[in-house]
Formats: sequence, C-alpha cells, structure tokens
Amino acid sequence: MGLSKENLKGLILALVSSAFIGTSFIIKKQGLRRAAVISGVRAGFGGYYYLLEPLWWVGMITMIVGEVANFVAYAFAPAVLVTPLGALSIIVSAVLADLILKEKLHNLGILGCIMCIAGSIIIVIHAPKEQPIESVLEIWNMATQPAFLAYVGSVIALVFILVFHFAPRCGHTNVLIFTGICSLMGSLSVMSVKAVGTSLKLTFEGKNQLIYPETWFFMLVVAICVVLQMNYLNKALDTFNTAIVSPIYYTMFTTLTILASVIMFKDWDGQSGGSIMSEICGFVVVLSGTVMLHATKDFERSPSFRSGAPSSPSSLSARLYPGNGEVLLKQDEENVSPPEGMCSRRQELY
Repeated sequence: MGLSKENLKGLILALVSSAFIGTSFIIKKQGLRRAAVISGVRAGFGGYYYLLEPLWWVGMITMIVGEVANFVAYAFAPAVLVTPLGALSIIVSAVLADLILKEKLHNLGILGCIMCIAGSIIIVIHAPKEQPIESVLEIWNMATQPAFLAYVGSVIALVFILVFHFAPRCGHTNVLIFTGICSLMGSLSVMSVKAVGTSLKLTFEGKNQLIYPETWFFMLVVAICVVLQMNYLNKALDTFNTAIVSPIYYTMFTTLTILASVIMFKDWDGQSGGSIMSEICGFVVVLSGTVMLHATKDFERSPSFRSGAPSSPSSLSARLYPGNGEVLLKQDEENVSPPEGMCSRRQELY
C-alpha cells in the first residue's frame, strides 16, 4: 500500500520531530542536573531552579521545535501513523545518553533500536489514509460522541487518582506514576492538537475556522494538557534513569493515543483486517524494541552482569532507582538502609 501525498508530508515531519525530541531529553536532563547541583533541590522533589538554568531552556526550545513539527504532522496524517514514529526519538535519546550521559547502551539495546525502526517501517507501509475533514465542527462532533466522552471521563478520573493519591506516596519510587500522568494527558492533547492543526490548515486554505469557539476550546485543552505533561515529565526525568523513562513513556503514550484516535477519528474504518493486523504487529515490534532497550540499557555497567552472576534484588533496585544510580550503588556497597516509609523498590518495577 503506497503512501498518499498527505501521509508522506506527515511522515517527514514526524521523523524531524523525533530527532529534535530525542535530543531534547538529553539536553533537558543535563540542565536538570546542573540546577540540582546549584540549588540542592531536585525537580523530582519540588525544585524549580531549573527554570533559571539556560541549558534546560535550550532543551525546551529543542523540544518545542520537535513538537511543532509533530503538531503539523498531525494535520496531514492520522495519529495511527504519526504517534508510533515517536519510537525513533527513543533511539536518538538512547544513543545520546550513551555518548553524553554515560548511560550505557548494551549491544542488545542496539538490536532494540533496529526493532523500533523495523516496526516503524511496517506501520508506515500499512498506515490508513487520512479522512478528509472540512470543518472543525466535524471534529467537535467526533469529540462529543458517547464513546469518546466515556474515554475522556476515564482519563480525567485516572489522572486525579494518580496526582492526588499515588504521586505523593509512590511517585518517586514507581516510574509508572509520573509517566502514567504524562501519557494519559498526552492522549487527550494529541486529539486536541490534531483538531487545532486541522483547523489552522483549513484556515490557511481559505476556510476560516477561528470564528468557531470549538477551535479555541481545543487550543485551551492543548495548553492545559501540555503544562501538566511537562511538569510531570520533568519530575520523571529528574527522578529516574532516562533509559527507563523514555521507553515506558513512549509505550504508554502511544498505546493510549492510538486508542483515543481509533475511538474519536475512527482511523481503522475502511481498512482491511490484514492492514489493521499489520499495523498492530508493527506496533508490537516497536514495543518489543523499546522493552529491550529498557531491559538491557545498564547491563554492561552492572558488575554482576559482567561476571555472569544473577543480579541481587538490591543491585537491581540500585541500577533502576532514581537518577543514574551512583549514589544508591554506593549506599548498597556501604549497606546503608533505605529511608523508611518508601514504597517497595522491588514492587515498583513490576
């Protein structure tokens, strides 16, 4: 199945976006580290000194450029095509983390990168064509259908539970809390971004959509969701290893976004069962690659891996616990007990 002209534009923009976003993860983490050293309070524990750190802003600008490219991509191609290509940003961040942050990329991690690329190619080949939309009012009708309203209500309820119940208790020991909040809000922001992008595209074509209050409502939703995403993504990046945050965030965000898009825009309507299964298989290959990147990222840095012995629970928790693990590795060597009241480290990873 060949790519349509519109899908090709969306594909190119999505690739450019992945390159910039993957790079921004590394730059922002460097800025967060500098800010933590200067202020003594890490962003993951409520510090906001990173707002005065120039390097963090460079990372933000880089991410904004990537997000703008991604924003425009959604105006040309369906979310089922654009969103999974975010896996390429994981490859960029993994390689740069190895070179700059010294977060070792194992040989099997390279295989994970190859799997991400292969899965992305499968998705691109079988991607559905974008259904023509003539007005933002059409998108509003899609957004207010009962099935999508039920999805939105479920997302909002889960976000409130995570923010007010789980985040204060286990947010700094369970990587799924902060990334879960980002992913849930991200699925709504993508739907709104697509609505705004399509509205602007139609406006530039001479069909003014800015006269409709629905367009401005979607813009407001985008602003709210992006602010929440950035806040909790900063917490996740500052608290956990980049090699953990990137693939888990990608997996959850992409899965939820595809689900939301299928419900709202009915991307799979009109596609054959074979094409849909091919897209799902391609996505599974991409997810497998991200899991492999996550599972093998720090193997070569682990003494137990180099010696061929199995990792002990304490060494495993030290390698996957907040930050780069240097402090906690040292604590394990000195048999320092972890602070009381923390959630179980072994349970947090499963």
